[in-house]
Amino acid sequence: MEKMKVETLVYYSKAFAKRDHIAADSKKDIQELLDRYASEGYRLASTNSAGFGYAMYVFLYFEKVGG
Repeated sequence: MEKMKVETLVYYSKAFAKRDHIAADSKKDIQELLDRYASEGYRLASTNSAGFGYAMYVFLYFEKVGG
């Protein structure tokens, strides 16, 4: 069985922000997670996102490389 980890990030829409503010705000957070998990021997296996109300949920699924 492969070792998997899931990270969930939540971003909230801001009423008077630019249209793409969630994408811009999330880039740094996602890159930091990618770098951290890569250094621990994981790779990004899959992603998913969902919106609910004013929130955007981003799910990152990491898989251990080499067992």
